[in-house]
Amino acid sequence: MAVLRRAALWLAFLAPFFYLTYGTANWLASQRSAVPNLAFGWEGAIPFLAWTIVPYWSINLFYALCLFINDRPAEVDTLGRRYLTIQLIAVSCFVAFPLQAIFVRPETHGLPGFMFEVLGGFDKPFNQAPSLHIALLVVIWDHLRGKLPRAARLVWHVWCFLIGISVLTTWQHHSIDIPTGLLLGLFAAWLFPRNASSPLAGFRLTTDAKARKLGSYYLGAALGFLALAILGTFHSGAALLLMWPAIAMAIVAAGYFGAGPQIFQKRADGRASLASRWLLAPYRLGVVVNIGWWTKGAPAAVEIADGVYLGRFPTGREAAAFATVIDMTGELCAPRQMQSRWHAFPTLDLIRPPPGSTTEAARLIETSRPEGPVLVCCALGFQRSAAVIGTWLVATGRAADASAAIARIVEAGRRIHLQPDMIVT
Repeated sequence: MAVLRRAALWLAFLAPFFYLTYGTANWLASQRSAVPNLAFGWEGAIPFLAWTIVPYWSINLFYALCLFINDRPAEVDTLGRRYLTIQLIAVSCFVAFPLQAIFVRPETHGLPGFMFEVLGGFDKPFNQAPSLHIALLVVIWDHLRGKLPRAARLVWHVWCFLIGISVLTTWQHHSIDIPTGLLLGLFAAWLFPRNASSPLAGFRLTTDAKARKLGSYYLGAALGFLALAILGTFHSGAALLLMWPAIAMAIVAAGYFGAGPQIFQKRADGRASLASRWLLAPYRLGVVVNIGWWTKGAPAAVEIADGVYLGRFPTGREAAAFATVIDMTGELCAPRQMQSRWHAFPTLDLIRPPPGSTTEAARLIETSRPEGPVLVCCALGFQRSAAVIGTWLVATGRAADASAAIARIVEAGRRIHLQPDMIVT
């Protein structure tokens, strides 16, 4: 009963808010003397399929239904916040940068004709990028896929595909509206994850000078990509895709400024949320390229002592050679083929890991050694993972102090960038 009451309250607020804000943005765009469009020449080949108005319209049903399909009021609140976030950001974009669809739909009859007529009563050819339809579809698909029985999921995936493609085959949107809508939906899902607090909920402005400096670099990169996206649209609508790395860099900047590694939404088993994996993919791609650049020609891992190895982030095949993997990265996810036992202690790159995480990871090394070889890794294996192994060496008496621990790691043949104060003694 509490779920139904909460869902009804959210719907009572969201429904009129949706039509009020969406309609206002449409009206404002209609008052302009000229509204631009972003369409590629090849889009003229997209067929008009009148019947796809049915899946197109069905998202309205699922929008309301999803609010009521929950186990706890907190789940309703999460979905409601996702809906509201999408609406606020999308309408802000519609008002600031209105676009219009340029295709003129042919006359339709029967049920599709009726549905198009009703749609045209309130939906003008504006409010294009990001596609509100696609953004909402992302969170609706994500919400129901975890609640449906396994046998029904394939049908759900296919129907969601039809909803997604219908924005083109009903000639409601142009192609650039789809990826921008996907980004907005992923951002809302990332900002309000299921069964967890928002990654920005614990934001506290850092006092670490190096973290602020790195945050400034990433913020500068985000602003650079944003400027290129905006300026580039005067030449090609494809430039809007630069919003993807812009958002990714802005999120990473927030992590360094005070949100911490929670921005990656990485769990203890090395996995991360779907929204995090896709939204931060441009940053992760840069990390992978950086790993290849800095570790080219170097061994993936070297044994430091007694079956304990220090190395870069492993591939699935490399990780399978170890009984235990202790992962200090926040930015990378465990390989899908991972067969070893994976323990993640998410931390940010290039700054000192929290002493608690370092100590706990070092303790895990010693308890895991009897089960077989242990790999301690970070992105490059130069700093975060080296700090853990250095702490383990000192804690177990294999090194007299931090300097001796660093010397032992270097003697084993591993290049590192580690200051003695990063080793917890």
